[in-house]
Amino acid sequence: MKFIELGLDERLLKGIESAGFKDCTEVQEETFKHSLKGKDVLVQSQTGTGKTAAFLITIFQMLLTRDDFKNRKALILAPTRELVLQIEKESKILGTFTDLKTASFFGGIGYDKQEEALREGVDIVIATPGRLLDFAQSGKILFSDFSILVIDEADRMFDMGFYPDIKMILRKLPPSSRRLSMLFSATLSTRVKNLAWEFMNEAIEINMSGDQITVDKIRQALYHIGTNEKMKLLLGLLKKHNPGNVLIFANTKHEVVRIAASLTANGYNCNYIIGDLPQKKRMRIIEDIKSGKLKYLVATDVAARGLHIDDLDLVVNYDLPEDYENYVHRIGRTARAGKSGLAITLACEKYVYSLPYIESYIKMKIPVEWPEDDLLAEDLTTDEFVKNFISRSKSASPKRADTAKKKTKAIAKKEKTYIQDEKSQKSRPAAKKDIIKKTTKSKGTPVAKKQSSQKPIKKASLDDRMKYYQEKYGETFVVNKEIIPEKKKTSLIDKIFSIFKIKKG
Repeated sequence: MKFIELGLDERLLKGIESAGFKDCTEVQEETFKHSLKGKDVLVQSQTGTGKTAAFLITIFQMLLTRDDFKNRKALILAPTRELVLQIEKESKILGTFTDLKTASFFGGIGYDKQEEALREGVDIVIATPGRLLDFAQSGKILFSDFSILVIDEADRMFDMGFYPDIKMILRKLPPSSRRLSMLFSATLSTRVKNLAWEFMNEAIEINMSGDQITVDKIRQALYHIGTNEKMKLLLGLLKKHNPGNVLIFANTKHEVVRIAASLTANGYNCNYIIGDLPQKKRMRIIEDIKSGKLKYLVATDVAARGLHIDDLDLVVNYDLPEDYENYVHRIGRTARAGKSGLAITLACEKYVYSLPYIESYIKMKIPVEWPEDDLLAEDLTTDEFVKNFISRSKSASPKRADTAKKKTKAIAKKEKTYIQDEKSQKSRPAAKKDIIKKTTKSKGTPVAKKQSSQKPIKKASLDDRMKYYQEKYGETFVVNKEIIPEKKKTSLIDKIFSIFKIKKG
């Protein structure tokens, strides 16, 4: 079915044309049958089949043409910043010829620009749950304004711990009978279906996957290889296939950086993205690979969702993912929108245990290919190069490096103080230590009391005191020494009278 056959608003059709869309994908066609009539949908479809356009086109059509949605707003929730930005980009293209405004809201950057967008007015809010709740708590976003809700990558939301936030948001929104709700994901767990049952209005379930979880146009290959030879095999595969661009996944941040360093050492223009990178740098790197400036990108699963790269030739699972669902999302970065792609997985002794679960989940055996010796390329990586690469990467952000440097100095200074204090405690005589004594309150509760570290006051001798009194009262001043050695328990006034030889009465 073509988009022009759907009876869409003319302004929206122009936006669809500018986006390069002509024919609906299967999931779009099935979704529009219900969503354009205002019915809730719960959609399971493989990654890269056009889900984003399906809910965005529905949103624009409702806000532009339906009286019951006039002057209302739409809310789209997504699990990652990358996916939020991707949805925003596509929304702005589709809405080019309309007056509807789109803005994104996510953490990792300041609030200023996002607050400015809210002041200017937003019709389509695309947000991560955390930042959305921040603005709602400050009163800058009102849940009562929304009549359309979309939850994208719903199962991933739960994997990332957003379940409590999602339930809180759903409770604050207008009731399900007064809004249009759409849930989309490559996989729909029991929890997602339960959520739909509780918070959606008789949602129609659309399953475009059937028994097939992965896209059939992705050619998959699996190599069994030892950990110590994985880099050699990766280099050989890159040389053999010579992809225009490639996305390489590893399970840990440390491994991602090491792979990027090794590829760079072997002459490949490579970069990496991990969760610790500043948001601006991550966005710049993603734009570089989308625009073709960067050919080789290494990432953790933070990039497995929402990273849409047109015509991505190759996905490599350098590590088998420990979560079997992540395998589907990783390889789904290629063969998008009906195109073909290649996904290669390296199974080493460290992560091979997850292979049976992955194959059980995707309901197929991944075809195994055995690497010949000539497929293992020479690896020019050295420990010194990796060390320098990591050092350069850390200093790439001056502000971040400066902050880290200050923290390091502060910690070192603190440790040095502790060491000096410890040494000084050992070197001082016991009487001069800063001793923590146990004293007792009136109720008998022991409390710690720190004695003063100042030197004790030295008592003046009798000669010193005599000198002081003679200077003050004259040289004729004489002490009655008879009472000094007796140490009698006399009153203070008697002592004074005796010392000054003054008679009472």
